[in-house]
Amino acid sequence: MVLIGAHVRGGDPVAGAAELGAQAVQVFLADPQGWKKPAPRDDAAAILDSGLGVYVHAPYLVNVASTNNRIRIPSRNMIAQHSAAAAELQARGLVVHGGHVGDGDDIAVGIENWRKTFERATFPVRVLVENTAGGENACARTLDRIALLWDAIGEYDVGFCLDTCHAWASGEDLETVVDRVRAITARIDLVHANSSRDEAGSGRDRHASFADGTIPPELIAHVVREAGCDAVVETPAEGQADDVAFLKEALAV
Repeated sequence: MVLIGAHVRGGDPVAGAAELGAQAVQVFLADPQGWKKPAPRDDAAAILDSGLGVYVHAPYLVNVASTNNRIRIPSRNMIAQHSAAAAELQARGLVVHGGHVGDGDDIAVGIENWRKTFERATFPVRVLVENTAGGENACARTLDRIALLWDAIGEYDVGFCLDTCHAWASGEDLETVVDRVRAITARIDLVHANSSRDEAGSGRDRHASFADGTIPPELIAHVVREAGCDAVVETPAEGQADDVAFLKEALAV
């Protein structure tokens, strides 16, 4: 059964899910803006006993595409560490942004760095590569770039996370994006169901609640329905419960 979940804020994911009416949770296991290794969670047993679907989001600094050794090598280590910690929570996936190369760098080098990440290590929780909103040097902003990436990593045990705000920001047609992504990746494992504060094609990653955003809520529900997989709402806290409720009603789950 498809689960409608939420990225939960605060220290108690189980209580946060109950407050939001979420059937699944997405959490950070360490500072999302830092490089620290995840610490064991005192509430791990409670999370496991809750029956919630669990997803883990890697810190934003992770960028295995980078040509800079000081970023790429710690990024690979972070994926390994966060995947191991996610396995302790029986997580369904570890979401990792598609990353980018620097100005003047060849995107093919970034794609090859992604391939080496999976060639050199296996992870106990499947990595879900997330499409990104902007950046000319990004590895997963456009479907053309995602196709290049999947040519390199598709043979490995890797999944895909489709973010509706990011796809909208990159100018993709949300009516057809699920079929077009699947034609490349053969899978979508998770949808980040978010509206946007900005118009289509803006290149800006600014999430909005369904009621306040520029993406018609029915179009977000359409993406989730077509994807046929779990969805996590990452919208602002003040409207998040309403967004979860809207998707649950729209999908009758």
